[in-house]
Amino acid sequence: MSKTVEAEGALETRGIEQVPDHERTARTRELFPTWVGANISVLLLTMGASLVVAYGLNIWQALVVAAAAPVVAYGLVGLIGIAGKRGGAPGMALSRAVFGQRGNLLPGSLIWVARWGWETINAVTGAYAMLTILDIVFGIRANSVLDMVMLLAFVVATFAISGLGINAVQKCNRYAAYVFGVFSVLVLGYLAVTTDWSRVMHHGAGSTAAVITGIGMIAAGGVSWIPSAPDFTRYLPRTASSKAIVGTAVGGAGIVVLPMVLMGAVMAVSTPDLASAADPVSFLGEILPTWIAVPYLLVALIGMLLINSMSMYSAGFTAQTLGFRVPRHWAVSVNAVISLVLGGVLMLVATSFMGSFIAFLSLLAVAFSAWVGVFGADMLRRAEYDGRAMADTTRTSAYWYRGGFSPAAVAAWAVGLVAGLLFTTSDWFTGPLADNNVIGEYGLGWVATVVISGLLYTALPKPAVVRPAPAGETASEAGQPVTAGI
Repeated sequence: MSKTVEAEGALETRGIEQVPDHERTARTRELFPTWVGANISVLLLTMGASLVVAYGLNIWQALVVAAAAPVVAYGLVGLIGIAGKRGGAPGMALSRAVFGQRGNLLPGSLIWVARWGWETINAVTGAYAMLTILDIVFGIRANSVLDMVMLLAFVVATFAISGLGINAVQKCNRYAAYVFGVFSVLVLGYLAVTTDWSRVMHHGAGSTAAVITGIGMIAAGGVSWIPSAPDFTRYLPRTASSKAIVGTAVGGAGIVVLPMVLMGAVMAVSTPDLASAADPVSFLGEILPTWIAVPYLLVALIGMLLINSMSMYSAGFTAQTLGFRVPRHWAVSVNAVISLVLGGVLMLVATSFMGSFIAFLSLLAVAFSAWVGVFGADMLRRAEYDGRAMADTTRTSAYWYRGGFSPAAVAAWAVGLVAGLLFTTSDWFTGPLADNNVIGEYGLGWVATVVISGLLYTALPKPAVVRPAPAGETASEAGQPVTAGI
């Protein structure tokens, strides 16, 4: 981040406007702890357990899933992150260049609403972590009032971190990554010594379809970060290595996802109830000794705070692109209030946390993937983004297109979204085409969404890609179309 403009840890005041080149002094290696922090969640343990209990996979198949999922999801995160160094703006601001000033409101609104669910899930998980610590250390049992108090404390802490801005978020991520790594090694060591490995190794294998579905389930969480990727790369100079951007995303996520999913799978062999626990956290107090469980939960709690802080940080930008004319840190407060309300409903009403979570993931991935397909295909033909045209929401903007819409982008997004839902199945919703075909059987509805929206956008006639307007020239006076690959 630029140390000349904003001191590290200070309140970030920059919103969705393009970052000037002289402020873009970040380094790609700073992204590594960002993507480590984005995955420090005990939910990965429960998802790893689901691979064994719900999908019937053995430890070797779980290893394949745990290795492949971060490559798939965070490979896309890294690729879309390249747009951040090109355009120097958050993802949903860059999206205006693709969908048009008005057209961008459609995917932007859906992504913003989807973030409510993601932030609610993380807030509830964080509250459960605090409740479990209170139970283990002090013997204080959870009740409805205490549930709401812990949820409120978590949301307030999340708002405080995300409101400060990217310097604070990345600094917290850096320290959390080190501490989490130490305690993960302790847990791995304990499991290595206490696990009945003969039982683990002789667990029956699941089907190939279950393996692919498992990869999709684990990857779905990472897919939710794809539109946010430019938010964390916009301070990189234009000369930053694209390979390094992708590599730090995959590496940072993989170093967390792989061991945590495997730990969950190993735990589930001896404790099958893990995958269907009433909440996704309390089982750690039963499986691990107190001297490991308490500090590990504390570190995981910090990780979930950071995940939600990163999500709310990006959600603030999304809210601004939707027309909320308030500073970014106040835009964040909207999501904080929403996650508090929805989290309260989930904790007090929902009967199965994990069932609700997996159903949500399947629909979340489709909601984000329609945007990914269109935006990714557009990156193949666009080398730069016009900062003034992105900021200009009137008819004079070079990104006004036809009535504020890019017909190709909006049509491809809508068709891809509907097609993906048709092939998707979950506890909440099952599309009419989800059965009796490879896409539905293998849980590839979100993949179909990316492919369909991307191919359709590529095939449809599109507005010319304008070059950024030089100083003194209006956006509408910018020159001829430009093309470029990734």
